[in-house]
Amino acid sequence: MKNLLKTFGILILSLFVIVSCSRDDDPADNDFFAGTYNGSISYVDGSNNINTADGKVFVTKIASGTKYNFKFSNGIPDLNGIEFQQTGDNTLVSVGSTGTSYIKIDNNDLDILYTKDGKTWTANCTR
Repeated sequence: MKNLLKTFGILILSLFVIVSCSRDDDPADNDFFAGTYNGSISYVDGSNNINTADGKVFVTKIASGTKYNFKFSNGIPDLNGIEFQQTGDNTLVSVGSTGTSYIKIDNNDLDILYTKDGKTWTANCTR
């Protein structure tokens, strides 16, 4: 019985994650969000320059509901704990950053230009 309940719990959690990560989900509308965006990404840090047209950015919304993590492919360092506020119906704008930033995210598009400590991240991706 104990194993049955454990298996049932895992099944329900898996179903929740699959449903909540739908391509139609808008990060501005959900308390929990996880999605992968595909497209052009780049990173520049002094002599280190990574640029690819077929990169990926895995976006997760942290439990606080206003902070996001951006996990880049191709060895690009992640951006974590970026705070946003909602402007309009489906647009999120980054706030409170110590770097220069423009990050726009919605259910279809992710655009990033983020500069901090001489490092620059960019993304022009879609889902």
